[in-house]
Amino acid sequence: MDKEKTAIERLKTAGEMSLATYQKPIIITYSGGKDSDLLLELALRSGIEFELDHSLTTADAPQTVRHVKQVFKDMEEKGIKCHIDYPKMSMWQLIPHKCIPPTRVIRYCCRELKESNCKHRMIATGVRWAESVKRRKTRGIYEDTHTNRDKKIVLMNDNDDKRKLFERCQIQAKTIVNPIIDFTDDEVLDFYKNECKYHNPLYDMGFHRVGCIGCPMASKHRIFEFEVFPKYKEMYIRAFGRMLERRKEKGLESNIEWNTAQDVFDWWING
Repeated sequence: MDKEKTAIERLKTAGEMSLATYQKPIIITYSGGKDSDLLLELALRSGIEFELDHSLTTADAPQTVRHVKQVFKDMEEKGIKCHIDYPKMSMWQLIPHKCIPPTRVIRYCCRELKESNCKHRMIATGVRWAESVKRRKTRGIYEDTHTNRDKKIVLMNDNDDKRKLFERCQIQAKTIVNPIIDFTDDEVLDFYKNECKYHNPLYDMGFHRVGCIGCPMASKHRIFEFEVFPKYKEMYIRAFGRMLERRKEKGLESNIEWNTAQDVFDWWING
């Protein structure tokens, strides 16, 4: 597959950039889903030196946690350095701390639990344009994470001037490559089923995505998730209860009917 070869070349280029800029191997971010398993397989085939990093969100399914640990165990036996980032605050602590549920618009959970890791490194992600229109408009093959959005560099194709990225990323906290950004959903599924050694068991349980249980980006699929994992529903409701107590202590009012934790949960699921 041509895209496989292209993705591997992107990884090789990014690996060279990482060693030249940060004097450290590139980090493959690993969520435990099909995109990251595909990315891991491509990294192995590329022959580059790399490390693996997983951000534990505390809202991942038990199957995902076990899957990540098994993959990391196997990779460490191959001599590949693996690291799990444990958050300073769990999802259940974060919700009352922020005084508002995480939503599709206010995604503080991603920022606090995942995006703050791997600073001062070159990382590879499984981000793809097919996942959303917004990503197609704002995400490129190579990116830097400048704090000033006007100065952020996003290279949209392999013909962009990569030298600019070398010059800029020397002073940046993080540089990103998205090797499989142009893969379609069907291409990912085909490669995942036929080429990847590791498979998260959630896909055999009816899940079409792997991430935090209850993630707002999953929309109505969350109803199915909470049917499979009812304890997570209970934990969210308890967290919403503590959130309401915190809002009352701080004198925060709302134009939404949030009288009980169940009210918050119902609004969160159906709003």
